[in-house]
Amino acid sequence: MNIPRAKLVLPFTVLLAALIFGALILITAPEVESTPPDRQPQMVRILEARPETVQLRVRSQGTVAPRTESALVPEVSGRVLWTSPALVSGGFFEVDEVLLRIDPQDYEIQVAKARAAVARATGELDHAQQHQERLDGLAARDIASPSQLDDARRSVRVAQAAADEARANLTQARRDLSRTEIRAPYAGRVREERVDVGQFISRGVSIATIYATDYVDIRLPIPDGQLAFLDLPLWSGKEPTPEGPEVLLHARFAGAEHSWSGRIVRTEGEIDAKSRMVHVVARVEDPYGVRDDGSTTPLAVGLFVRAEIAGPELRDIVVVPRSALRDGDSVLVLDEHDRLRRRDVEVIRADRDEILIRNVPVGARICISPLQVFVEGMRVRTAERDAAPGARDEAAGATS
Repeated sequence: MNIPRAKLVLPFTVLLAALIFGALILITAPEVESTPPDRQPQMVRILEARPETVQLRVRSQGTVAPRTESALVPEVSGRVLWTSPALVSGGFFEVDEVLLRIDPQDYEIQVAKARAAVARATGELDHAQQHQERLDGLAARDIASPSQLDDARRSVRVAQAAADEARANLTQARRDLSRTEIRAPYAGRVREERVDVGQFISRGVSIATIYATDYVDIRLPIPDGQLAFLDLPLWSGKEPTPEGPEVLLHARFAGAEHSWSGRIVRTEGEIDAKSRMVHVVARVEDPYGVRDDGSTTPLAVGLFVRAEIAGPELRDIVVVPRSALRDGDSVLVLDEHDRLRRRDVEVIRADRDEILIRNVPVGARICISPLQVFVEGMRVRTAERDAAPGARDEAAGATS
């Protein structure tokens, strides 16, 4: 079958026209100029160096403990006739206050017997002395024999010993009678009582636990590295000093935050074998506010408190965030062309959040952004911020 020539030429004509049209589009298309991307310097935050005077503080924590705690123990036995209203758990009492009375009748009888024994022994002593005086007179006239005189002198010595023993027994009986009233050895508070009216108590058996309230002690663990920031006498065997560093105590009590002030009075003489820390002892006077109008929140025994111990004041200190420190002893500062330069500094103290440094010029711009890559002289952009003035007195370290 013969195919018409026109049908064969038409497809090739269309294809040739498409090729020509595509070539014209490529030839007449505008040229795209490629430009390299504009690199922006890295953005960093800076802190302007403002040297100032900073008081160091060391932080710790501990539990409030009484300075003296005693077991109240009767020295005589008997039935309890009366107990003080203060002799209850939590009760307060004053020094020499009567806390309990024991039935004194048996001890009054013992005193009466001892008095009678003293009178009898005194009479025997007077008789023996008078007999000896008569024999001495007879012996002077050679009427009494030496043996009679010796017997008289021996009788006087025996009577004297009996009289001394009777007086000692009377003194003991009176002491036992006075011990039927149990008095407070110091001003304090009752931790626990185990006695009531009508109960028979025995000598030497504890009936209550009491503790003093004139002041309390708080043992505060301090790492040995932090001791360098405190003005404390180490390993001193002297009496506690009332002029030690000031300590501020904080605790949440009765649904609110409270504070108390005290002082460090001594350093314990051993390093804890487990924690490798040294313990200092803080003292707070009148923790229950007994001496004032009672408006002071009580610093109760057993309360867990946070402590801030005041250290010395340091001058020309710059406080910067921990992120500003590089390689342990240097920071990055910006020059007048916003280029980073490494500068060695004297690190006074490195805490969890901040560091205290020296040898930084006033007004120097310190980079506080953590940079993963640093090249000496690299250009950066800055986002300035002012230092928080309220953080200056917080230049203290957390106990690690």
